[in-house]
Amino acid sequence: MSGGGVIDVKLPEEDEERRRQRKLEEALEVKSLRRIISAYLNYPEAAEEDVKRYEQSFRKLPPSHKALLSHYPLKFKKLRRCISMNSYFIFAMLQAFDPPLDMSQDMDICEDSHVSHTHYDNQSDGRNVCSGHSTSSSGRMCCSKGDHADCNEQSKVVETAKEMTTNEEEETEGPIEYKTASCPGKLENREETNQSCSNDFTDSNGNASSPACDWLDPSIQLNVPLADVDKVRCIIRNIVRDWAAEGKTERDQCYKPILEELDALFPNRSKESPPACLVPGAGLGRLALEISHLGFISQGNEFSYYMMICSSFILNHTETAGEWNIYPWIHSNCNSLSDSDQLRPVSIPDIHPASAGITEGFSMCGGDFVEVYSDPSQVGAWDAVVTCFFIDTAHNIVEYIEIISRILKDGGVWINLGPLLYHFADLYGQEDEMSIELSLEDVKRVALHYGFEFEKEKTIETTYTTNPRSMMQVSFLPCTL
Repeated sequence: MSGGGVIDVKLPEEDEERRRQRKLEEALEVKSLRRIISAYLNYPEAAEEDVKRYEQSFRKLPPSHKALLSHYPLKFKKLRRCISMNSYFIFAMLQAFDPPLDMSQDMDICEDSHVSHTHYDNQSDGRNVCSGHSTSSSGRMCCSKGDHADCNEQSKVVETAKEMTTNEEEETEGPIEYKTASCPGKLENREETNQSCSNDFTDSNGNASSPACDWLDPSIQLNVPLADVDKVRCIIRNIVRDWAAEGKTERDQCYKPILEELDALFPNRSKESPPACLVPGAGLGRLALEISHLGFISQGNEFSYYMMICSSFILNHTETAGEWNIYPWIHSNCNSLSDSDQLRPVSIPDIHPASAGITEGFSMCGGDFVEVYSDPSQVGAWDAVVTCFFIDTAHNIVEYIEIISRILKDGGVWINLGPLLYHFADLYGQEDEMSIELSLEDVKRVALHYGFEFEKEKTIETTYTTNPRSMMQVSFLPCTL
């Protein structure tokens, strides 16, 4: 147009719709992440409600029965101390978390009926045995036990815990690379890390914090269902499985056979060009780290922000082995041999991750396995895929197997260990959900269809995030393929 006029370029309607869709999905993802952060922040309040319930039941006892349990008031006091210590760890973890999204954007988004909520909204902890199945989260969250936790009360918990804990400082290596939502086909070097991992500073007490956002700000929090806080408790138990000496038995049952098999299948690993191994459902990252230590370029993939927030903290921000004490068993009074067993501390991590001798290229990728690894860049990218307690997390397990076959190189190896406790099997009344629940026989038949050949198969008995001193031990008999 002449005369300096403005040319009005109207985007195609489809592009506008796609942009609007992306904006809405990002806003929903921010809301989902806020919900998960809120679950962590609501942990001390929910735990305190439990203790108050124990006290209320105790007060209802007749005097003669109270006399038999005269030590209970002291136990309640000890429980509160344990909750404070767990809360201190959680708040330190949140302070170190650098969200991959702009958390300040407006949360009053319209709930469009044809747009599904992002996958971060309803994460299970990794096993149904810990916290049950995910539930729909459309609309505002509500909590059945009061309003938000008071910020001053939370700060008081942290200060109390600080008096009980001292953290020695020592130099650490660079951070583990964390990627979110999608991953390029090429694995990058550890040195080429996301700089956001190093934006932390320490206060005069040497405690890490983030200048970008104060996660203790009540305005950040949402009211969340108590089921979400249960997932936080399950994460604490998962920490024991992956990062405590107490979890060594379970790791030896599950991880050791996988590591031994990888070592045997790739005997002549080159340091200059190590084989690449993908670990979907990496959880808190220990198996992926052990595979890296074995001499593989290892990438963990994790779907749950509950897991990712915690694994990032342990991998990147712990400064020494045994730096933290947590109390993972305090939230159940059932099947305890003694109060001292229930209230015992567990030191974490059992090793210092940055000093574990990992292979260059170790990374963690956040996102849905199907979405991330269906990308064309992933075809034939991996020498090995390791799935441990993972394949039953699928809505469609056939799709999982198909993708695994596609991303493996010719002659590549898939090692699987875990039960078929399908996560979405009991989501009744949700028509938009799908759950394909195959028998082991059908899983093997599908694997054969996609070109796999069975070289070794055996049954291993193992537990999952189980208190080793509990009177009840729930075991799985998963099959390795």
